[in-house]
Formats: sequence, C-alpha cells, structure tokens
Amino acid sequence: MQSLVSYLARTLALVRKELLALLTDPSSRVLLFTPALMQSLLFGYGATYDLTYAPYAVLNQSPGVAATELLARIDGTGVFKRVATLTGSNQIAGVIESGDALLAITIPPNFEARLASGQQVPLQVVLDGRNSSTAGLAAAYVSSIVASFNASRGTTPSLTIVRRAWFNPNLESRWNLMPPLIASLSMIQTLMLAALSVAREREQGTFDQLLVTPLTPLQILIGKALPSILVGLIQSTIIFLIIRFWFEIPINGSVGLLYLGLFMFTVASVGIGLSISALSLTMQQAMLYTFMLVMPLMLLSGQLTPVGNMPAILQVATYANPLRFGIDVVRRVYLEGAGLSEVAFDFVPMLAVSAMTVPLAAWLFRNRLA
Repeated sequence: MQSLVSYLARTLALVRKELLALLTDPSSRVLLFTPALMQSLLFGYGATYDLTYAPYAVLNQSPGVAATELLARIDGTGVFKRVATLTGSNQIAGVIESGDALLAITIPPNFEARLASGQQVPLQVVLDGRNSSTAGLAAAYVSSIVASFNASRGTTPSLTIVRRAWFNPNLESRWNLMPPLIASLSMIQTLMLAALSVAREREQGTFDQLLVTPLTPLQILIGKALPSILVGLIQSTIIFLIIRFWFEIPINGSVGLLYLGLFMFTVASVGIGLSISALSLTMQQAMLYTFMLVMPLMLLSGQLTPVGNMPAILQVATYANPLRFGIDVVRRVYLEGAGLSEVAFDFVPMLAVSAMTVPLAAWLFRNRLA
C-alpha cells in the first residue's frame, strides 16, 4: 500500500511539474487558450455558407409591369443587391469577371407579351462559378423567387409543400459548422502540446534529469499525458461555452455523454501526440510531424465533406482517424440529442486508437529511457 501511495505521489508530482511549466509562463497561457477563443469566434462569424449578400446585375430588355414586379421581388429579399443595370449583353462578362456581381439576370425581349400569351419565357441567370457554393445558393434562391412569381400570376395550387428542417430549424450553416469545432480546434492544440512535451525536454536539456529520477517509463507517460488531456478538455469547454452562450446554439443531448466522448477523443489524440514526441529528437521535428498529420486528419474527419462521398479506400482510412468519430459524437449528441446506445460505435475506433498509440508511446519511452 505504501509503495502504491509513493508511486502515485511521484506521478502526481510530475503532473504538477508539467502543469506549472505550462501555466506559470504568461506566453504559454496565451498560446494555450487564446487561439481556441479567437478561432471559435472567427469560425462563428467568418465561416458560413448562409446567403446574406448577393450582388447582382440586371439586363432588362423588356421593361414593363411584369419585369418590374419580378425585379422588385428580387430586390425586396434583402439578400440580393443590384449593383449594375446593364444596357447590353456584352457587359455581362465584365461585371462577372471583375467580381462586382455574383450573378447577372437577363430578362429577354417580349417578356411581358409572352407571359400574357401563356408562353414559356427563359430567364437567363449567369453565375460566377469561382464561388460555386454561394453561386449555387443564389441560383436556388432566384429559382424560389421565380416560382413564387409564377404562382402569384396563376391559380392557387391545390397542393402545397410545408418544409421542416430537423436539428437545424432555421437552416443556419453555423449550427452545422460550429459544434464539430469543440473537437477539431482542441485537437490541434492538444496534439501539438503532447508532441512537444518530450522534444522540449530534450532541447532544454532537462530530459537527462528524468533518467536519474526514480520515475518509471509508465509514470513519465502518465505525467506527460494527463496535463495534455486536461488542457484539451479545458479548450473544448471554452469552445463549448462560446457556442452555447455566445452564438446561442442549444444542446439537445447530455452534457455528460458529450464530455465522455471528448475525453475518449482527447486520450486518443494525446496518444498520437506522445508517440510523435517519443520519436522526435527536436521540437522542430515534432512540429513538422504534427503539421504533416493535422491536415490529413482534418480532411478525413467528415467536417468539411461527408465521409460517404469519399473514395472507398479513404473511407476505410478514416477508421484510424479519431477526429472523425470525435466529431460524430459531438455533432450527434449536441444537435440530435443522441444517447449512448446511438453513439456507442463511435467509441470503438477511438478506444482502438488509444489502445494502439498509448502502449506504443510507452514502449518508445521505455526504449528511449533505457
């Protein structure tokens, strides 16, 4: 019993030493927590697929009541802003290529007469394909306006569509983009912190001091892992509080289950980081390995593009990516209110990654310390 108490005391002493090294330095505190705060705010305001502003140009070759009504509907949305009124079709290329207009609408000649006679009238919409996502949203918005315009001129339809969006009633892209940041933003810092832990000791010359202490490789592993896990969970909490209370995105599931998933995800990330740290001889090597790894992890996480849209071989590769399953747990618990039975499978790959990387890091520590 006494040996166990002594074992735990030495381990906690190393944990305390690591935390003091991180938190007593003002610059370290800023680097640990300010990026999570800044990045979550920037993503919340800057990274959005919502269509809130769409400059457009119009070439009206058939001035009349119908054309005026259609353009009034477009202008009245508050989204489309007319930045140019063209006099010829040769001017369309100029406003699109310069970026002044996202789209150009051409109302053809005899628009009024053809509508009155019941003929179909093509309405040309030229889009700036360099911004395909926004242009696609703008085209869909114009189509809905045209459909509303057509309905107002015909008989009342007998069948109407009532649209309802689950998990995101206002269809705000922020609701889809921000909850995954609870995992992804904290992973970047956690992975870097864990990867630099031993490499920093080697460069500062304090690594040799660990060799003459009674600490075992397992104790060193725990002492390096626990501070990184704690910092990762604190960063996730900062991002979670910003999303919940600043952007007012409600959480539908259990906070306890959310943090259970975050803990398992953070342990897997720290295991990867410690393996990198044990392999690296310098901080520069650790940073290089981490940067090489972060981008593939982000691209294969399903945050930017659905995993189901990836080639089959990449879908298989995502099973080795804890970020994929960390994001899935966060998104499903936060937005869908999923329970443990519904997200239980996500814990299996994260446990598998932890079971592989943590022993690997321990083995590397043991051989490095031998």
